Amino acid sequence: MRVIHVVPSVDNQASGPSYSVVRLCESLIETGADVRLAALEWSPSTRSAPYLMSFPLGMGPRRLGRSPEMYRWLVDQAGSRRFDVIHNHSLWMMPNVYPGRVCQRFSNRRLMVSPRGTLSDWARSFHGLRKTVFWRLQQGPAVRGAACFHGTSEREYQDIRKRGFVQPICMLPNGIDVPPLLKTSASDRHRLLFLGRVHPIKGVTTLLHAWGVIQHRFRDWELHIVGPDDNGHLAEVRALAAHLKLDRFVLSGPLYGAKKLNAYREAALFVLPTLSENFAMTVAEALAAGTPAVVTVAAPWSRLRGEGAGWSIELGVDPLVACLEEALSSSPGQLAQMGQAGRRWMLKEFTWRRIGEQFAMTYRWLLEGGDAPAWVRMN
Repeated sequence: MRVIHVVPSVDNQASGPSYSVVRLCESLIETGADVRLAALEWSPSTRSAPYLMSFPLGMGPRRLGRSPEMYRWLVDQAGSRRFDVIHNHSLWMMPNVYPGRVCQRFSNRRLMVSPRGTLSDWARSFHGLRKTVFWRLQQGPAVRGAACFHGTSEREYQDIRKRGFVQPICMLPNGIDVPPLLKTSASDRHRLLFLGRVHPIKGVTTLLHAWGVIQHRFRDWELHIVGPDDNGHLAEVRALAAHLKLDRFVLSGPLYGAKKLNAYREAALFVLPTLSENFAMTVAEALAAGTPAVVTVAAPWSRLRGEGAGWSIELGVDPLVACLEEALSSSPGQLAQMGQAGRRWMLKEFTWRRIGEQFAMTYRWLLEGGDAPAWVRMN
């Protein structure tokens, strides 16, 4: 079985698809699939792999990611019968249009589309006019002929159906690499950690308002905001922190690799007050590191409380304040037990080996027919 995956970028280590799509390709290779990953080369990159094909940007606005070389390569691969399935990840850029065009041109090739959160109401409203035009002229026609969609959550399933698509939807989460369990303590204070892009969608300002309410009642805790600035939102966060006169508040840049893992391990509690997520890799990473989490219902982690691994709460400052008052009042032992429960959950359901095998079975079903796998919804 030969599969080509297409994603606009694998360079941004702070972006979920830069991790999840790469690891999906690697897990599929472990099943015996012949895999190639096509991505744009935005800047000189140290990332290399035998399966990775990088293509230069062409003329036009960078935000479109136009690459005639990528398109020509995909056409050549299809015309030479060098792949059976092409799997597109994300929307709203030309690399997400090319797979649909190729499959329309070579009708015996199967197209799978993973929106990766880009069909949510929030994502569609961000630069909404631009996306409306792009959808009508490019993106909509390119994905209309998909043989199957992929959703990582119930919310994403609904987003796909709201756009009028009736194709089967493969419902599989992202996988996660579960590291050895090693909790560390780098400070006398307990750490409440936000880790991710500092972007309005992540709800960082909500977190700052909530911290302003509770900070004086939990003096043995400190709040750490870790992540890269996105669209200039960091300046707004700094200004709000100064206005609220926040205490025990640490704002730092992005962390990667072992440093990011240590940040999860050093935290007693992870928090993501997001406004919209199709999966939220950072939640899985925190749980895999043995750290419990507080996440809004805008992310697909409603099972946190049921699994004994954290809290799933409504949007807004008040629900976050109430939850943090409960969570920060818990003993270190209670939080550690919750973290261990989350790690067991990740090991049971979210390993990349399991996810890779399930995707491989889904591709075979698209090619050979028969009964749909249990995780594929036909309605």
